[in-house]
Amino acid sequence: MARVKRGTTTHARHKKVLDASKGFRGRSSTSYRIALERLEKSLQYAYRDRRVKKREFRGLWIQRINAAVREHGLTYSRFIAGLKAAGIEIDRKVLAAVAYDDPASFAAIVEKVKAAG
Repeated sequence: MARVKRGTTTHARHKKVLDASKGFRGRSSTSYRIALERLEKSLQYAYRDRRVKKREFRGLWIQRINAAVREHGLTYSRFIAGLKAAGIEIDRKVLAAVAYDDPASFAAIVEKVKAAG
């Protein structure tokens, strides 16, 4: 039986890593050993930041709602409490979009909240 030379599989494995690390800075995109370390770390960051992104967007929505509500003489916390009292079930993502894109509709929501609270 002939011996197995593994150059082809090694080359394919290295190529896969170097293709995935394209765009990294310096030798991180050209040297296999460094590229492998950087690639593993980048995948860890990607996994972690898929969760962090959700937190950051929620914070952004709250800031936008707060800014829009203060123009109508309310604070964010009183507005959210008023929403619950008025029985309006709109999440923060939609509220922020309405406040940003359609101020007239948001003003109507604020008036309902003021009437309820």
